[in-house]
Amino acid sequence: MTRLHAEDLVIGETVELGTYTTSAEEIIEFATQWDPQDFHTDPAVAAEGFFGEVIGSGIHSLAIYQRLAVLGAYRHWAVVAGRRIRSVDLTAPLRPGMTVSADVTVESVENTRPDRALVVKRGRLLTDDGTVMLECVVESYVRRRSLD
Repeated sequence: MTRLHAEDLVIGETVELGTYTTSAEEIIEFATQWDPQDFHTDPAVAAEGFFGEVIGSGIHSLAIYQRLAVLGAYRHWAVVAGRRIRSVDLTAPLRPGMTVSADVTVESVENTRPDRALVVKRGRLLTDDGTVMLECVVESYVRRRSLD
């Protein structure tokens, strides 16, 4: 499989990453393991809370974005490794039964060594009505073609 190298990535290009549907069971299971706050794990407590039902953890939302980014883009890139998550903004809750979509935009490609470049990407996770629920800025190293 031919992978995209740093030289192939187009600054300003946005890649649609697909969709993902979650369930109350998944939200509760994820939160029980990784963010066991009552409003994520206990439907009775959550029903009395601010959102009126369990909502997904922000970490769960970020994990869904990452899965979509890998399947929709990164597995086709010659990624060396992630470097940094510069920011994560959580602007709307992940609700049971919600189908979310994601996209990623290449913001910059900076050659840092003969063998790699630092790629900055802006990712978004959107609700089924198009509301941005997560926005993140992520840095990764991507191989340059010069070594292949």
